[in-house]
Amino acid sequence: MPKIKTHRGAAKRFKVTGTGKIKRSRAYKSHLLTGKSSKRTRRLRTATTVSSTQHASIRRLLNI
Repeated sequence: MPKIKTHRGAAKRFKVTGTGKIKRSRAYKSHLLTGKSSKRTRRLRTATTVSSTQHASIRRLLNI
């Protein structure tokens, strides 16, 4: 049987923490930033975890 390949697009976007949670970066930080407040853009810098509803599907993409 061949090995299952990791989805490379997902591998570049998500990282797994030591406790098994999946980290992701926030969206809406690439363009049209003049209309967004400084508070909002600062908050978009920080990483967050994937929601529990998407956790299983992303684990499948990453072959964890």
